[in-house]
Amino acid sequence: MYAIHYFENNIELLNIASRKIPAVDESVRIKGRNGKVISVEKVRETKYFVVIEFEKKVEKSNTNLRGAGTKRK
Repeated sequence: MYAIHYFENNIELLNIASRKIPAVDESVRIKGRNGKVISVEKVRETKYFVVIEFEKKVEKSNTNLRGAGTKRK
């Protein structure tokens, strides 16, 4: 078992005990967000730091054509 620590912008997102070490450019899903592994660094024999980059969130357009203050009759 390996201790895998996931980081984004030097902020630790998740640490997990796993039998599999993620590879560079592998797709991962953490806390409902998709991302890619940027780098994997071996710290100790069973401890790894994994730097990931999440996909940018797409903002949805406002479909409310009427103003927020108008009411239906």
